[in-house]
Amino acid sequence: MTNPIPLKDRMKIARQRMPEQAPGLRRQNFKEVNLGLDIAIAQKEASRCLNCKAAHCVSGCPVGVKVREFVELIVAGDILGAAAKMREDNVLPAITGRVCPQEEQCEGVCILAKKGESLAIGYLERFVADYERAHGQVGLPRNAPATGKKVAIVGSGPTALSAAGDLIQRGHTVTVFEALHDIGGVLLYGIPEFRLPKQIVHEEVDNLRRMGVEFKTNVVVGRTITVDELFKEEGYHAVLVCTGAGLPKFLNIPGENLCGVYSANEFLTRVNLMKAYRFPEFDQPVYDCRGKDVAVIGGGNTALDSVRTAVRLGAKTAYLIYRRSETEMPARREEVHHTQQEGIQFMMLTNPVEFQGDDKGRLTAAKCIKMGLGEPDATGRRRPMPIAGSEFVLPISMAVIAAGNRGNPLVQSTTPDLKTNEWGYIVADDNTLKTSKPGVFAGGDIVTGGATVILAMGAGRKAARSIDEYLRTGQW
Repeated sequence: MTNPIPLKDRMKIARQRMPEQAPGLRRQNFKEVNLGLDIAIAQKEASRCLNCKAAHCVSGCPVGVKVREFVELIVAGDILGAAAKMREDNVLPAITGRVCPQEEQCEGVCILAKKGESLAIGYLERFVADYERAHGQVGLPRNAPATGKKVAIVGSGPTALSAAGDLIQRGHTVTVFEALHDIGGVLLYGIPEFRLPKQIVHEEVDNLRRMGVEFKTNVVVGRTITVDELFKEEGYHAVLVCTGAGLPKFLNIPGENLCGVYSANEFLTRVNLMKAYRFPEFDQPVYDCRGKDVAVIGGGNTALDSVRTAVRLGAKTAYLIYRRSETEMPARREEVHHTQQEGIQFMMLTNPVEFQGDDKGRLTAAKCIKMGLGEPDATGRRRPMPIAGSEFVLPISMAVIAAGNRGNPLVQSTTPDLKTNEWGYIVADDNTLKTSKPGVFAGGDIVTGGATVILAMGAGRKAARSIDEYLRTGQW
């Protein structure tokens, strides 16, 4: 079906807005902030698509979703068809529709953005994924005939799940090994319930199970079993390592060992996997911040997730401390906007230099210094410089450090012929994701360092293509 609205009229339609919980209400619960589109709004938004022949949105998507085709199906009213079309390239659409930074990917290159606002591809992606879930008719792709080849995937985050979905479709036997007790990796432990409900992740994982992927939890590859044992004793023909960047970085300032100082990794993992967001139904597994002053240090999405989580856990005052200005924050603009709406106090151009505590070792304050911006550094952002004599003390009872991560070192430390770089990340070919060890591939954050969910999924698809070629040809 062709879009019935003339091209010039499509450009006059305003981008549709996502309904969301009111800020004052959502501060008090862990329910989703964005509420999703109904079919009328979704079809109106889809009708804005210009059906560009070049389709820059497809090349702008790390997993190559056929945007134009699935949007046309929405316009035609075939929502289940649109979902099935999207799943040809994206096995986790309900997830990416919620957490993918579309403004930097598909929407960032949308032609509509040249004269107005881009097509809301992310909103439409979420809409069709939620529609098929609500109607119990998930359009899973068919698998090719079995090849007899076995692939082990280490880790169960977005790289792993994306690769597993593609490899099972190619007819290979796929087993995903996860160290924790639940499947999903950073999707489960790193992203709070109000942005990505756990049930969404569980359902997408169940879809992969229905396709034939096997999942094994509580298996620590590097301790429970090594990579070499996966080959020699378990009979796997290829191994994909995607263990992520879960080793937190700290500020290396005095007082980081005080009670009440967390890494964002530990804080969010305790809240998500140990269900702090369902207190008092579950015991409180984090330092109780109810009625207290909390500071989160950082300017990325993880920092925003942490400070918004602290508010929902009952913090009296929540500060976001960032050493650069708001302009330089790497977090998504939508998340910054939501954070500001929720009353979090932004302390820009500020940096802690010391945490102070009482005689019982509990955090009582952060000594901070004001910063100015100098010349650009290696990231292209202006380098923050301390301003002499600007120190001040901020009374707080809890601090969360969201200053980035490093690669999980366990697999590398027990696989001596697996080459790593100076930062501890696995060295893998950019195009094939082959490592220094024959039969072993690596992708996602364990290769690139911390990145987005969709870039990790793109790495998973790339790895799947390369593994498939290796298994079929035997050539390394």
